[in-house]
Amino acid sequence: MLAAQGGANLIYGAGMLELGMTFDLAQLLIDAEIFKMVLHTINGFEVNEKTLALDVIKEVGVGEYLSHAHTRENFKKILSNSELIDRQGRSAWEVSGSKNMAEKAYEKAIHILETHTPDPLDPKAAAVIRKIVEDAEVEYGV
Repeated sequence: MLAAQGGANLIYGAGMLELGMTFDLAQLLIDAEIFKMVLHTINGFEVNEKTLALDVIKEVGVGEYLSHAHTRENFKKILSNSELIDRQGRSAWEVSGSKNMAEKAYEKAIHILETHTPDPLDPKAAAVIRKIVEDAEVEYGV
């Protein structure tokens, strides 16, 4: 968070363990979740008549806002959403399998490896990459 607040546009080390000697796909997904939350925070939030909801404040006054239609319509825009962080209460978490963040990250990593089909590389880009490799092979005698 401090690096992002300082203006850094690259955070190094995603997925790395043991001072970068080990790479872990689950750690990569955990780090990606953290980076996503940092970016969500750094981007700030919109302040305008709708988001300030002064009309709602006047309507409700000192009271409960959670069940108000404005809250239900807008709270998900403000919260950061996470697939790996479980924000349920303990009993609901236990009923849903008691999986910790690492277990969920490994399951997601396996799912991605088993199901992801990357978009095909543009033939022009593939040709440029092939030329770079061929030139390097000639230059270095590979």
